[in-house]
Amino acid sequence: MKTNLKDFVQHLYHEVEDEDKAEEYIDDALPLIGLIVMYFNSLESWLDSILCENFTDRTDSTGLIVLNKMNYYSKLELFKRFSDDFHLCLDEPIECYDALINDLKEAGRLRNLVVHANWEATDEQGYTFVRLKMSKSGMQQEYVQFSRTSLEQIIELIIRTHWSLSKYWEARNEALHGSV
Repeated sequence: MKTNLKDFVQHLYHEVEDEDKAEEYIDDALPLIGLIVMYFNSLESWLDSILCENFTDRTDSTGLIVLNKMNYYSKLELFKRFSDDFHLCLDEPIECYDALINDLKEAGRLRNLVVHANWEATDEQGYTFVRLKMSKSGMQQEYVQFSRTSLEQIIELIIRTHWSLSKYWEARNEALHGSV
């Protein structure tokens, strides 16, 4: 994904020269945005289930009480703490663990970019306003170009991460039951 920064000048304004072309771009992107939301929600739900099982495998109730109103990154940090603690009992951490944590973080970051983007501020080249960046040197408007390919890559990352989380959980359970 390409990024474009524009200096903020007095008012938050998004220049769109060809509104018809921009609208056509958004119409093409909408189904992919929906898939990103759907697959990410499935990934987060699976993470919830895994976290609930960390508390007890008899009921999800205890875990759901803890997870209630937690955001994705808080759940991810809790999962990481449980997993890091579990890995202390192993001779070596489960092979795919570090990559899994990175992918879980990246999936969350990209999903947030997509769902919090101001899609009505998309120009004819597909650059969409995502945030206002503030620094010592001033404010800049950040735009990301969500191409069809980049949106499909986000979907693939989320699906692959869901699969990797399942494989990790299987390997974790094998290590746990094999060491008893």
